[in-house]
Amino acid sequence: MTVVVTGGCGLIGEAFVRALAERGDNVIAVDVDDETGEQLEDPEGRAISYRHCDVTDPKGFDRVLREARSRHGSVDAVVHAAYPRTSSWGTPFEELEEEDVAENLRLQLGSAIMVSQKAVKHFHEQDEGHLVHVSSIQGIEAPKFWHYEETDMTSPIEYSAIKSGVISITKYLAKYLSGTGIRVNCISPGGVKDGQPKQFIDKYRKSCTDNGMLSTSDLAGVLLFLLSDKSRYVNGQNLVIDDGWSL
Repeated sequence: MTVVVTGGCGLIGEAFVRALAERGDNVIAVDVDDETGEQLEDPEGRAISYRHCDVTDPKGFDRVLREARSRHGSVDAVVHAAYPRTSSWGTPFEELEEEDVAENLRLQLGSAIMVSQKAVKHFHEQDEGHLVHVSSIQGIEAPKFWHYEETDMTSPIEYSAIKSGVISITKYLAKYLSGTGIRVNCISPGGVKDGQPKQFIDKYRKSCTDNGMLSTSDLAGVLLFLLSDKSRYVNGQNLVIDDGWSL
């Protein structure tokens, strides 16, 4: 299988890239982090290859897909894990500026739609393919604001709007593409360990059923399932991996 992963050098994207390569897939990691991309890349290009591309540039992403098809014969799946945002990301709700909100919505929701458009165009040409988006538990539930008390952390309102939008994009496209051989699904992770303060991690665990915060490896198995014959009739679904956080 040949899989293109946007945001392939990010926290979740890199875990997906490594898990797919370990399974034996050809993986193209798409990102703008050249240093990490070069470290990921197989020197002989057999398992992981890196392509510098800003996914907010649809023409650039289209070129990546064409190159991948030319090299490998097809692109079987696109996993959209990229997370572009402005320097103002995380501004408190009361201090948000209209321009910054609009730009973050454009970068994230806009890129999710345009990446989908380019992926679907290539899938149509080969009569099959699988698109997987990455959303979040905060696309289905409001943040638990008490988790953030006494920390410098926040959960921006744009994040909730964008991640719920990604789930809607998934459902829309799955139905829109009925009968084409193209599947569209979504993964919504819970909180992933990334250097958060202990007081946040402890509070977060109280809202879960077992472990609390996840590691990136906890998410990879769900992606491998979706990109397998075992999930051939799973379509338009949002798979939540959150250790019971949303219950």
